[in-house]
Amino acid sequence: MHSFWWLLCALHHVIWAATMLISIQAMPPELPVRCNKNGCNLYNSYGVWGDRKDCHVQNVTYPTTEEELRLAVAYANQNKLKVKVVSQFSHTIPKLACPATSSGNSMLISTAKYNSSIEIDAKNLAVTVDAGIGLRRLIDAVEEAGLSLVAAPYWEGVSVGGLVSTGAHGSSWWGKGGAVHDHIVGLSLIVPAKQSEGFAKIVKLEPKDQIFNAAKVSLGLLGVISKVKLSLEPRFKRSIAYDFTDDAQIENIYMDHAKKYEFADITWYPSKHTAAYRYDNRVPLNASGDGTYDFLGFQSNSILISKSIRATEKTMDNGRSLGGKCTMAASFLGVKKLVANGLKNGLIFTGYPVIGPQGKMQTSGSCLYSTAADNSCAWDPRINGLFFYETTAIFPASKFGDFIRDVKKLRDLKPDNFCGVDIYNGFLIRFIRATGAYLGQPEDSVVVDFNYFRADDALTPRFNQDVWEEVEQLAFFKYGARPHWAKNRNLAFLDVQKKYPNFNKFVAVKRQLDPQNLFSSEWSDEVVFGKEGVKGDGCALEGQCICSEDRHCSPGKGYFCKPGLVYQEARVCRYSSSPPSPFSVGSGSDKNDL
Repeated sequence: MHSFWWLLCALHHVIWAATMLISIQAMPPELPVRCNKNGCNLYNSYGVWGDRKDCHVQNVTYPTTEEELRLAVAYANQNKLKVKVVSQFSHTIPKLACPATSSGNSMLISTAKYNSSIEIDAKNLAVTVDAGIGLRRLIDAVEEAGLSLVAAPYWEGVSVGGLVSTGAHGSSWWGKGGAVHDHIVGLSLIVPAKQSEGFAKIVKLEPKDQIFNAAKVSLGLLGVISKVKLSLEPRFKRSIAYDFTDDAQIENIYMDHAKKYEFADITWYPSKHTAAYRYDNRVPLNASGDGTYDFLGFQSNSILISKSIRATEKTMDNGRSLGGKCTMAASFLGVKKLVANGLKNGLIFTGYPVIGPQGKMQTSGSCLYSTAADNSCAWDPRINGLFFYETTAIFPASKFGDFIRDVKKLRDLKPDNFCGVDIYNGFLIRFIRATGAYLGQPEDSVVVDFNYFRADDALTPRFNQDVWEEVEQLAFFKYGARPHWAKNRNLAFLDVQKKYPNFNKFVAVKRQLDPQNLFSSEWSDEVVFGKEGVKGDGCALEGQCICSEDRHCSPGKGYFCKPGLVYQEARVCRYSSSPPSPFSVGSGSDKNDL
């Protein structure tokens, strides 16, 4: 069996290496809204929502101008319809964009065709764009004008309206910081209005306006963003190098690293005791180099390889094979070192540092763009490829070191238990500054992303799922981390409103701009107000609840509700070879079942 895993990894390496040398075409993602005679369904990019329930709406409209966008909001207001906005991408994991109600009185507004205007003001270093414009198109336009957008998320498959409304970010504690919304200098919002105002109106906001800080990160709850004005800087280049080294000092040096490098990040591979420190600063435009950052995980993949990796991971998970997962993790880490995680000096990576223009270094997503049928993004739901959870926790900077220390304690009990996360991208650690946005971060913060295996079926338990549940609960409950609004499983949002000191100010603006709650839904309320749903059998398996009884796990398959191993207050679904006593929850940590 091990020889098969090595063969698979080797084949995977060959495909990755080929992408370094030639341009492999990709199957573009499906559109998120699909309609038939019975109405429309909204999907995210993974094809499955957190609760695995469809988001069904009666119809969708595709405005092409700001006035058509206003008329769509007016129609929803006049007809008392719940309404949400979706772009051409739909990469939000929670159901924030789902307006569905039991009565069916809902509609979607898509900005997929509202994407014609990019107005660059070179004199004042600013750009104003339609909210439906894609991030890559915006970046290319401003770079062509001799300017640069400083902040951007690492994944470019997002619209401008979507990325600012959900708090999307890159990584920086310098200047205005790594969150895109902190580079907004103007914003237009279409909100419900009185009949005398045509049932909808355009509100133009600037930083001096009282409600500006509510609108910068609004989660689609205040109205429809129609225009976004962003600050720019003169075009510049970046110099990037990775240092793959021992992980012994992460918890002690992360702040110094963020302060030393403008676009610093750290990728931690806990099972391999390895940390990759990103040394990333701007350099003058005349510095030699035309490099690109084409992140490995966002490149086009052979469909056969993606399917094979998924099938192998399922086999290992079902067989409870740590050895197989650790073999894959070691192999994938080796490839990342070899090709610098996707950095290219030209056609391929030839050595550090890689120097290139900001527009080619700040974000990636090459799997999005071409049309051949034999390649795709690895997670495309049409191909039965990668299928995973994405947990993203945002810590006050002062608390992050203690979180890492606790995760290391958990890791050190049995390091191989962490191989599952290292198959993906380990723990990606980034940095964002304090912001005035009511639903943004009130202090300088550290962001941690990690991906891990998700089962095909909601009631299928996952090997070592207790490890990731404990890490999740360490982050959000022991250390009070805030969840990224566009990611995470439902439990991450429990009591989230208590973590934002300006949450009530946001709610007050919501009442002012949308008094009839047209832009709210049961799904968005569940996220924004941190409500835990009704607990049922198996609800903890996919993060719909935190277990308090064995039935919330999968006792029939040997998974029982247990305390955490390091964070004893955690309640996780852990495999046990023998049934527990009736009073086992909270009575011990069952380290023998590691």
